[in-house]
Amino acid sequence: MTAPAPAAPAVRALTLDADGTEISGLLAEPYGAEPRAVIVAVHGRGMCADYFNGLTDPGDSLLALGARLGHTVLALNRPGYGASADRLPDGQPLGEQATTLHAALAHFARTHPTGAGFFLVAHSDGGKVALHMAADDAGGGLIGLDINGCGWQYAPGARHFPDTLGGGASQLNWGPLRLYPPGTFRASRSLLTPVPRREAAQTAAWPAQYPRLAGRVRNPVRLTFAEHELWWELDDDALTAMTGRLTAAPVVTVERLPAAGHNISVGRAARTYHLRAVAFLEECLLRAARN
Repeated sequence: MTAPAPAAPAVRALTLDADGTEISGLLAEPYGAEPRAVIVAVHGRGMCADYFNGLTDPGDSLLALGARLGHTVLALNRPGYGASADRLPDGQPLGEQATTLHAALAHFARTHPTGAGFFLVAHSDGGKVALHMAADDAGGGLIGLDINGCGWQYAPGARHFPDTLGGGASQLNWGPLRLYPPGTFRASRSLLTPVPRREAAQTAAWPAQYPRLAGRVRNPVRLTFAEHELWWELDDDALTAMTGRLTAAPVVTVERLPAAGHNISVGRAARTYHLRAVAFLEECLLRAARN
């Protein structure tokens, strides 16, 4: 007789106080045990926390997977999204978002067990915020960063702001449609939200911002780029230049994910990526235990 499969961990909404700003999100916790660490999922431009919760297949949910493997998973709506949209209708620049999210995590740590600390999994513009968070991690609460879909220099076809970010960005954001399960694009309407003005205004400035941040990142970093990633320059020289700026990071790895487009966590490759992200967290925990 085959034992029944364990139920998927429950995912619930929560709100955190970031020094007076409400930050909303989703939470999944391991059943019956203290977490080994907290995975903090940071969504990209014009998305929301639900991006990480298995859009068309619950088995693809980073929240459920991480909790099943012994970690708390906290997917946050960035400042200007979710519960903070009314208070911050224009959003915040990326650096201010990082400060606000650090405050939200401090509140979370006062009210929930955090195990070994916080591990960031971030997508696209969320990766920019994650790098700001790591560069300004004064308390040393971060374990590592796993960032996908965020490079340094924009590809030629992605540089013409703001025109690129109008109706012509669909191919950049998704890549070939075969990379996504049936129903993805209908379901993804629930994820989409307007991009706050102050965030959007910084898009073109990222190539100048990155070098000022990279040398201050002291955490292990894994960068993942989809096979069909079109936003960034990703030849060997471009990636060497990008990783070469991460001079204080003890580990920097770059991976290419086959059969994936820019929005990895809602594509067919979501589970593959999420498993690899959690595996990198395990590597970071092992490294910390040795030091």
